[in-house]
Amino acid sequence: MTRVLVLNGPNLGRLGVREPEVYGSATHAELTASAQAWASELGLDVEVRQSDDESELVGWLHEAVDARAHVVLNPAAFTHYSYALRDAAAQVTKGGLLLVEVHLSNPYAREEFRHRSVIGGVATGTVAGFGPDSYRLALSAIASRLGG
Repeated sequence: MTRVLVLNGPNLGRLGVREPEVYGSATHAELTASAQAWASELGLDVEVRQSDDESELVGWLHEAVDARAHVVLNPAAFTHYSYALRDAAAQVTKGGLLLVEVHLSNPYAREEFRHRSVIGGVATGTVAGFGPDSYRLALSAIASRLGG
């Protein structure tokens, strides 16, 4: 079974209580359960992780490269300025793996500082603005690209 790491950045552990009008009412645990169910339907083996720590996310991207795992990445606030995360994400795609950047909200419909992604330029693709369905769409894109 194809392995996919679903990696979530800062503040996503607060889903359900942090700005539900922007990020929805689903908790991170509910998002995790949904992602696992969607992945199972697509024949993917998914592990969902969340960290507020930039260096931990970088380490997980290195792990993905070494383990030959594809990635769904919601870099959250790191989207806009983390060149360390961008460089680690580039290793994923340059290694022949898929990396889909996801966002629950549409960054382009929000504050101007959110309009720039340093991750988007090295990602295979980006899905944004569909709430938790952004993850389902990202997993579907990976499965489709892999011929599933």
